[in-house]
Amino acid sequence: MPKRVAVLGGGGFIGGHLAKRLKSQGNWVRVVDIKFHSYFEKDEFCDEFLIGDLADPATASEVLSGSFDEVYQLAADMGGAEYLFSGLNDANVMSSSALINIHVVKAAVKHGVKKLFFSSSACVYPEFNQMDPLNPNCEEDSAYPAQPDSEYGWEKLFSERLYLAFRKNYGLNVRIARFHNIFGPFGTWSGGKEKAPAAMLRKAIECEEGGEIEVWGDGSQTRSFLFIEDCLLAIEALMEADFSDPVNIGSENLISINSMAEIAVQISGKNIGIKNLCGQEFETKYGFPCPIGVMGRNSHNKLFEEKTGSKIQSDLESGLKETYQWIKSQSEQSK
Repeated sequence: MPKRVAVLGGGGFIGGHLAKRLKSQGNWVRVVDIKFHSYFEKDEFCDEFLIGDLADPATASEVLSGSFDEVYQLAADMGGAEYLFSGLNDANVMSSSALINIHVVKAAVKHGVKKLFFSSSACVYPEFNQMDPLNPNCEEDSAYPAQPDSEYGWEKLFSERLYLAFRKNYGLNVRIARFHNIFGPFGTWSGGKEKAPAAMLRKAIECEEGGEIEVWGDGSQTRSFLFIEDCLLAIEALMEADFSDPVNIGSENLISINSMAEIAVQISGKNIGIKNLCGQEFETKYGFPCPIGVMGRNSHNKLFEEKTGSKIQSDLESGLKETYQWIKSQSEQSK
């Protein structure tokens, strides 16, 4: 049966894809963001698009009025490594996102939202469990004792507890996903807020034959990356499950940043090299310490599989190839 749905932060990458999928399933979709989507036309992905700052309590209350079956809360002040880990944006990252979640959760209770999805992050996991690039521990119950490596992670951890407190005290039906590096087309690919896959692909696209692309850090740090379409299937499975505690949504296929850069080079078909930049050389060039984050981070999906009865699929190389072609088309159009 079609539902009445709101996607907060639907002007962004994951939110835009999610809204488009929900609309394609016959649901009535309201998207709310401080900006229009950079790539989707309104009729493609929603029935109604509202411009508004959810850090304002009146706006949050207004946009959630109207009896929603599901609300997806993805609105946040965020970006790639340069934006989140340089330390230059910590105050805005924490205050803006915290205010958004405080006002959204209150509005959700006020207007009787039937089910609310909150997008948390793998950045909540403690730094001391992610020092070994080959054996990071990101099981859900390892988040405490808490020691995230960024203010972004601390804010996400606070907001998880906020939504769980409103579940306990007000009966709000919540679902919480800790995303692990979601990537794909129709997202930020330049300007400093892009994530590592988009950055690597863009660099390979823009690099001339015989040149080299720059990788921040020594490249031994590891991550796992999940293609957007696989992420959307996982969100759908979690929403259908009867489980409200935080759960990982990501790939379990661990890969080093240098290895991902090598895949980007292979996809490009060019004869180009990789230059690792870190330490004083990096700080001299950019004016801030190299923002590499933790040394290892990988999704652990046992709890997701137990609670949803489904597995998260992932094919990194196919997803990177599709994203490469899209970024290439965008790069050519911008010249």
